[in-house]
Order: sequence, then structure tokens, then C-alpha cells
Amino acid sequence: QVQLVESGGGVVQPGGSLRLSCAASASIFSIYDMGWYRQAPGKQRALVAGITRDGLTNYADSVKGRFTISRDNAKNTLYLQMNTLQPEDTAVYYCKGVLGSRLTWGQGTQVTVSS
Repeated sequence: QVQLVESGGGVVQPGGSLRLSCAASASIFSIYDMGWYRQAPGKQRALVAGITRDGLTNYADSVKGRFTISRDNAKNTLYLQMNTLQPEDTAVYYCKGVLGSRLTWGQGTQVTVSS
């Protein structure tokens, strides 16, 4: 089973950008459907963006036009480019991999948007 490790979080001012990465431990990554989720304090974890093994994408309404999900199967890595960040984007961001009934989560990376 693939293991996932997120990186790229940090503190950024409103209007700024960050790129998150999620590195997978095995080349089997290429056949996983992948997604980015986030969980803010006191809230449930929610889908931010998803990408299928075939490259089809979907986004939460709150991030459409600002965030872009992508994957590089040669590098076994999932990305989330986040632009025009707002304070309400502050959360722990997790990547998730799905292969049939198998669900794999990363450990999360903190994103804080604050002036």
C-alpha cells in the first residue's frame, strides 16, 4: 500500500500563494485517484480538490479559479497550487489516495493565511 507525505505548508499573507506537494512511496501511485482535503479548527474535514488516475479534476466551489490540483506520475507526486489565499483557507491540508476499497491519508501540512 502506498504511503503519502505532504509538504509545502506554511504561513502566508492574504493574497499570497503556496504549492503543496504529496509524495507517494511507490509507483503504484499512478493508478490511485487522489485528492486534497482540509480541516479547519472546529470543522469537519472537507474535499478541496480531486484528480482521477486519468487526470479528471473537480474542485470545491470555494476554491474554484484559485486552486489547481495536478499530478506527476513520473515523480509519484500530487500537487495543489493555491493562489489568492484568504484567511478562511487556513487549515491542515491532507492528501488522500483511493484505490478500490483502499484509502490512504497523509499526515497533513498546516497552512496559515494571516497578515
